[in-house]
Amino acid sequence: MAIGWLSVLQAVPWSDVIINAPKVAEGAKKLWSTVSKKPVDAPTASQAPTASSSSMLDARVTALEANAAQLHEQLVASSELIKALAEQNTQLIQGIEANRLKVKWLAGLALVGAVTGMVSVGLLLAHG
Repeated sequence: MAIGWLSVLQAVPWSDVIINAPKVAEGAKKLWSTVSKKPVDAPTASQAPTASSSSMLDARVTALEANAAQLHEQLVASSELIKALAEQNTQLIQGIEANRLKVKWLAGLALVGAVTGMVSVGLLLAHG
């Protein structure tokens, strides 16, 4: 199972993800601010209908306005979730990048240690 995850992680173009993470977060913030600032037209009380067809139309309009208000609330909630996920994604990418740099640095130290050890062993064998 770990090998499957490893192959998936190796297939991800991390440089592109790192470069685009701030753009994704900024886009999510713009979406959230745009959606959350739009006013919701609240259903208004209709005037007394003059005919039964007029009252049916008024009822349908009222129901549609209520549905539109509910959809707007869902859109605001969804865009807020997208914004939060984009911010978490940015933090995750920053953590991955920091870990990548640490692993690179540690690999360099391990290489220096290995070379130093091989040179030490070679000197001991040559003088021993």
